[in-house]
Amino acid sequence: MIERKGKKRQIAGILAGLMVLTLAACGRDDGPKNLIQEENGEERIINFFSPMEKTDPDAENVARSASDLTIAMAEEKLGVTVTYKTYTAEDYQDKTYDEVTLERARNNMDDVYLLNPDVILALGEEGKLLDLSGLESAKNLREIIRTANTVDGKLVAIPQEVVAYGLFVNKDMFDQYGLALPETPEEFLHCCEVFQENGIKTPVGANRWWLETFVFAQAYADLYNGGNTEAEIAALNSGEARYSDYMRPGFEFLKELMDKGYIDAEKALVSEAIDGEGEDFLSGKTPIVMAYWGAANAETAYGKTDFEMQVIGFPSDRGQMPVMPMTGFGIGAEAEHAEDALQMMDIILSDEALQVYSETNRVISPSKNVSVECVPALKPLNDRIEEGVYVLGSNASMKVEQWGNTCLIVRELLGGATVDECMAEFDKLQDEVLE
Repeated sequence: MIERKGKKRQIAGILAGLMVLTLAACGRDDGPKNLIQEENGEERIINFFSPMEKTDPDAENVARSASDLTIAMAEEKLGVTVTYKTYTAEDYQDKTYDEVTLERARNNMDDVYLLNPDVILALGEEGKLLDLSGLESAKNLREIIRTANTVDGKLVAIPQEVVAYGLFVNKDMFDQYGLALPETPEEFLHCCEVFQENGIKTPVGANRWWLETFVFAQAYADLYNGGNTEAEIAALNSGEARYSDYMRPGFEFLKELMDKGYIDAEKALVSEAIDGEGEDFLSGKTPIVMAYWGAANAETAYGKTDFEMQVIGFPSDRGQMPVMPMTGFGIGAEAEHAEDALQMMDIILSDEALQVYSETNRVISPSKNVSVECVPALKPLNDRIEEGVYVLGSNASMKVEQWGNTCLIVRELLGGATVDECMAEFDKLQDEVLE
């Protein structure tokens, strides 16, 4: 079993993967900043802590460039300088990004932070983040953003994009064997059976980071799509309902995939995201992999294939189900430059800035007023999201952190733990927060 530290397990490095996938490392910008000074000659500074360096103007990393573009808009409009304090530039390699962020926020070392879901929950519960619900830009947010980033009634974080996970499928291989794209767990199992019968030994390419997406699709399909979401979460937080009861069907499904050889558990346990399974998918050996929205865009991992690719939701009793975890920007409750930071947030989260960000990255915007045409492969997943059909992979209103904890417990399953043992882990986590 995986060792836990503290009353609430810190998800060392796992949640950071969520950020790093959309914000890949870039070269350090040591050039001059856009320094704008007040009339009294004093420079107005906003300290921003993030995983990586500011990009140089010619950087090829699109995601980081887009983020930096919106921050530059704020600098120009407000006459401030945003000073990047970064994980990559500091001597923090013995600690995870999440550990460092918690330390810095608790000690009021910065103004603005880019936060992973577990950190949003922890800092929100501790009262270490400002309530952002009063921002003008917050009026335009999709309801999903409020749901995922509200702690004790306060909106404590807002992202610049909505990260969506789905199944990337080789449509040509499905057509070859007369298979419809699966909607339910039963249909998914049938497709895997047919592929295996036709010589495809391992139909599903998997890694140790994202298998929890299968679990979430089944665990919370009803909760977010037809259930009384607020009441069910309240029951989980009080202990009246058990997380393990929600999680069990997804874990049993994963166990069946492993037992039938549809997923190579041993390989998945050591595989990194995309690198581990990407080659077989791109070469047409594996018909199904899982990845996040951005991997389908033109210049990214699966953006150019020699076959027709489609991105669909994960199988559930409610059909194909997108899974959506959240990161977000937050402001320290005792930030030295809180007022300037709030104004900065209002600008980088404005419809104007989010349009720039979304068009550059071709992602789903947190603003209901901003829409960008997705690449054709993403249309099935996008259509479900636009219909309001989705499951949240992270939700700060849940007292037990979801994304990272589930990822770790899935790894226990991959390593040989039984479903009952995995459910006992969820019970333990829930009991700890109820103490």
